[in-house]
Amino acid sequence: MSKLASARDDSRRLSVLLGLMFGFVGMGSAAAALALPDVSADMGVTQGVATWTITLYVLMFGVTTAVYGRISDLVGIRPPLLCGLLTMTVGSVIAISAQTFEVLLIARMIQGAGAAAVPTLGVAIISARYEGRVRGLALGRMAGVGAAVGCLGPLAGGLLVYVEGWRAVMAVPVCSVCVLPLVWRALTREGSGGKLDVVGAVLVTLTGAGLVLLLQSPSSGIPVAIVGLGLLVLSAPAAAAWVRHRPSGFLPVDVAGNAPAVRSALGAAGIPAAWFAYQIAVPAVMIRHGWELWEVGLLLVPSAVVACIMPRTAARLLARLGPSRSLGLAAITAFVALLVGACGAQVVAPALLICAGVMVTVAFGLGQPALMEAVGNEFGVDVRGVALGLAMLVFMVGGSIGSAVIGGIGEVLGLPASLVVLSSLPIATLVVLGPGLRRPHFPQ
Repeated sequence: MSKLASARDDSRRLSVLLGLMFGFVGMGSAAAALALPDVSADMGVTQGVATWTITLYVLMFGVTTAVYGRISDLVGIRPPLLCGLLTMTVGSVIAISAQTFEVLLIARMIQGAGAAAVPTLGVAIISARYEGRVRGLALGRMAGVGAAVGCLGPLAGGLLVYVEGWRAVMAVPVCSVCVLPLVWRALTREGSGGKLDVVGAVLVTLTGAGLVLLLQSPSSGIPVAIVGLGLLVLSAPAAAAWVRHRPSGFLPVDVAGNAPAVRSALGAAGIPAAWFAYQIAVPAVMIRHGWELWEVGLLLVPSAVVACIMPRTAARLLARLGPSRSLGLAAITAFVALLVGACGAQVVAPALLICAGVMVTVAFGLGQPALMEAVGNEFGVDVRGVALGLAMLVFMVGGSIGSAVIGGIGEVLGLPASLVVLSSLPIATLVVLGPGLRRPHFPQ
């Protein structure tokens, strides 16, 4: 067997396993969407407030990804992955046994902070292990498998709620631990040996948190808005100043100053925003119109089927168009998906909702590997982990923005209107990616 064929076989197996892990932790939000009515009734809060159980999970999932990426640069992949999975398991145990809504929110934050290790370090493993078209296909396969499992989250969540209650749904991400022994040998233990810049990590994390809290505030009141705005006003300038003071710290100046990578990360944020918004909005609309939980889950099965065939399609598009133009195509698809979804939610048309789900899945299945390819190509192994982690931070904060808009603006304007408002984010992607879209690409 040739070296290339061996790499392809190895990448196929590893990317599928990592995709399963990613999908299980992604179910932490997708499956939980079906549990919101029960959480709301059991904990005595509105469904808009209950959405915080998803928003905070996705928020912590997003803002801690860069920390795991940086730690992997310093000590290798194995220690931070083990730490993340342990943290996620502890959060799951607390969530299952929570007796108050406040404790449940804290548990979900802990759970999301631990789950963040999986996608960040999964991408780092693939980026370090493979090159060229093999790497692009592996990244696409990981995203595709993750999306397929995530699309089945509402169906799994609905069945679990029906059989065991909403608490069982909170334990779904722990399934990713079962895959760990199968990828153990691929986890590196080598790093640069440097120390983690804790101050820089905290400042970057608080900046992302402030943005999402501000967007969630319409359903949560003025105090939340004040906290979010305060975090943004204080943390963003402080983070920028800290990067200048510590050019080789948590956010290396070589990473922060790399314009193509920054544009790709910022430009990609609208894609997961559409994905997470759809995963929350569709169940909410259908449940309000009398659909059973399992029926809502079946509505999203076509999206899971499409996700399974996306990896090869994404790899071909990446080779043909390049990362920036692939991100642009994903953004356009996400924009159309949100508008179709808004129409479907307004008139309660299952066919339109299925169509929107398929399109947003295509956008996610192409957008994530395109972002990872765009960022991974810009950096060497010494800072690639933190660069990919920061890219995932922006990507997943985009996802938390999507859930925040549905839970916040959707509570005020309605779900269809919130989807229309959110459609502005994918359009902003095209503006941010502008220079990259004009850059010539030579097909591989």
